[in-house]
Amino acid sequence: MDRDCLSCFSDGPTEVVLFTDGACHGNPGPGGWAFILRHRRTGRQIEQSGAEPQTTNNRMELLAVIRGLEALKRPTSVELVTDSQYVARGLAEWLPRWKARGWRRTSSGQVKNLDLWQRLDELLGRHRLQVRHIPSHTGHPENERCDQLAVAAYKQFLPPPEKRTFQKEPPFSS
Repeated sequence: MDRDCLSCFSDGPTEVVLFTDGACHGNPGPGGWAFILRHRRTGRQIEQSGAEPQTTNNRMELLAVIRGLEALKRPTSVELVTDSQYVARGLAEWLPRWKARGWRRTSSGQVKNLDLWQRLDELLGRHRLQVRHIPSHTGHPENERCDQLAVAAYKQFLPPPEKRTFQKEPPFSS
């Protein structure tokens, strides 16, 4: 199987479903990632989340997928469910081209978040992946749960509400 052809990864029944989400307070700012990993046959699942004090939303979206795939103990057929266009398009369209060009984009230089894309590529060598993109914040239960977990994770890096400062607008003058 050509591991650079992600459409080839859907050649059998998926064993697990991986739901992921990333969130950021500001972009960049404190960010969180979360995943739910569910075994199709047994319904058994795990949830995990984490955060970084200064990051971007795209990094958190990628890290959620990476941490979910890293949680698998053996090569597995995975259906990834993500609300991130960046992740979905990156896996389906951009990754094979970036690799063919030596991890470079067409004219704009090096791939952003290269370290995470390369780690994800390593994991794709181990697992078969089928990607399903869903719209965000539309009531999808697992996506909403991942969002809640990711937001809760990054909140550890926010000051308490009474210590937060907000920029006030200047008074109106005529």
